[in-house]
Amino acid sequence: MWLVVGLGNPGRTYEDNRHNSGFLVVRELARRWGVALDRPHLGARTGKGSVAGQPAVLALPQSFMNASGQPVASLKGWYRIAEDRLLIVHDDLDLAFGTVRVRHGGGHGGHNGLRDIQTHLGTAFARVRVGISRPPAGWDPADWVLSNFTTEERARLDDVVGRAANAVETVLEEGVTAAMNRCNTRSRRAGGSGSSHPPEGEPARPSSAESPPAAEPDDASPPTLWRKP
Repeated sequence: MWLVVGLGNPGRTYEDNRHNSGFLVVRELARRWGVALDRPHLGARTGKGSVAGQPAVLALPQSFMNASGQPVASLKGWYRIAEDRLLIVHDDLDLAFGTVRVRHGGGHGGHNGLRDIQTHLGTAFARVRVGISRPPAGWDPADWVLSNFTTEERARLDDVVGRAANAVETVLEEGVTAAMNRCNTRSRRAGGSGSSHPPEGEPARPSSAESPPAAEPDDASPPTLWRKP
């Protein structure tokens, strides 16, 4: 069984923030696969079902971003999730808006949700990173991640969320390495644009004709330290 966790902050105040990209992706997966995220459990809203043909628990921690670790650790223990069956979906300042990348392990890069999860569980889990870009000059990163998407970004957001959900499905179906080879190559070639969002009820799959790239390298950018809820 997989545990797929979308990171974000609960409540209407934050629902349209860049920082809630993980929530958006997990909600899209729930919609595609008919999983009801209606069970409050161990500090998260959860739903259990089949995702991409794999048994999975979808979860949205309700503890606010900085305290994501305890709900994730509790759910992992409760459902006896193997270390290689935990997948975290989160926003990433170090990727341009529209970019979706898959990786395994790595540092938190200043992301306090990841930081707290790593404090509880270490770094040996898979991640789907959803780019939100760095803030413009003069913006504090803490304010940027808690700001809403622009009108122009919202016009592309369904596509971005759809491609991130596709990436999660590829991880579940084929494993992290295959997902990195397929999704990271597609992301680079597309430059973060172009629609791969599937028709209703039919998740799209990346083409198997693409040649696999090298494994996703560590981030070249230095850690970005910011504070947020």
